[in-house]
Amino acid sequence: MADKTLKDVLTPDLGIDHPVPIAEIFVSVGDRVAKEDPLLSLESEKAVMDIPAPFEGRVAEILVEADQEIESGALLMRLEADGPSADEGASGEEKSLPAEFPELPSPAAPPEREEPVKVPEDREETTGGDHLSHASPSVRLYARELGVDLSLLAGTGPKNRIRREDVQNYVKTLASRGSVSAGTGLPAFPYSDPEQFGPVREENLTGIQKVSAAHLHSSWVNIPHVTHYEKADITGLEAWRKELNGLEKRKGDKARKYTTLAFVVKALTAAVEEFPRFNAVLAPEGDRVIFREYVNVGIAVDTPRGLLVPVIRDTDLKGIGEIADEIVQWAARGREGKLKPGDMQGAGITVTNLGGIGGTAFTPIINPPETAILGLSRAAVEPVWNGTEFEPRLMLPLSLSYDHRVIDGALAAAFAARLAKFIGDLRQTLL
Repeated sequence: MADKTLKDVLTPDLGIDHPVPIAEIFVSVGDRVAKEDPLLSLESEKAVMDIPAPFEGRVAEILVEADQEIESGALLMRLEADGPSADEGASGEEKSLPAEFPELPSPAAPPEREEPVKVPEDREETTGGDHLSHASPSVRLYARELGVDLSLLAGTGPKNRIRREDVQNYVKTLASRGSVSAGTGLPAFPYSDPEQFGPVREENLTGIQKVSAAHLHSSWVNIPHVTHYEKADITGLEAWRKELNGLEKRKGDKARKYTTLAFVVKALTAAVEEFPRFNAVLAPEGDRVIFREYVNVGIAVDTPRGLLVPVIRDTDLKGIGEIADEIVQWAARGREGKLKPGDMQGAGITVTNLGGIGGTAFTPIINPPETAILGLSRAAVEPVWNGTEFEPRLMLPLSLSYDHRVIDGALAAAFAARLAKFIGDLRQTLL
């Protein structure tokens, strides 16, 4: 009989510095799994990833549970494998990375934890800081964003650890009592149970939607948003786009799909190179602006799990065709739930496109640490005066939200006007 060896399966390096929840566990103790079979899935910020089996074997122990928050390097489960299989697969400590993430380094051992400090449940509501509370750095940051004093909370995690849910429940309690709403300094809005007026239906937010909600709320509260509206004449661009797609159809399966968004991304790239404050970030201290010397553009993608924003890197070094290809690829990966956390980091400015749905204008919310976001609405034919008469032109509405701490109104108006010209005629980007 072949020797059996227990091997650990660890969380891979997630590329982020805070815990993520386990979305689902696919196996049970005693199940046989093949190499690369998914064991469980993690739901990080705006991404869901599967953790595969590092080798063939039997599930001996499962050391985590659904909805539990874990960090890089955390022990997930142990697999029992025959000697040869174990040698081939090494251990989870060496080869626990999912197939989709070959570039990530091997996870390090979990860091040593400080001794937990028990938080009394009957503690008076005073402002004493959160330095004595047992919580991860990400939970501390989340609490600070919401204006919550962690010293007032009793943790429900292992060894009284304060979890993200504890912070959320505390805020809900304050809101239900009519206390000051967290993070805003404003009175909380009154809540009235709708069920008392008729039948209701509940639907839980996905993990991505919960993360997005907190992120967007923090952005709206902390950043002075201003939205500037402009229109770009895309009559010539649309004719050119259709001509290119007509030529591409002759290539069959290898045909490239040009979308209006691809041209907008290229025009936006030229505009931020001319107006670098739209590709900058305000330093945490608020006393200086840091200018990026590269151009990465985020593109918002609507998926069944929520809004995702993958990043097209180095758009200043890519042609419209390459950008068009990446837009299609990122959109597909987003809908399939295959985006990694690193795929959605590093943007200097974001484009969100509602043109396929409708509307004439809206106020997109800035995605920190970016200082601006461009919204696209549905293009429509309008009469435009050419100096002697009105003529029908296809006009694309632009909604540009910007951080007024970094960008003033005159600069935003000049940027939007220049961007509209670039979109209308990309030849101007070569001048």
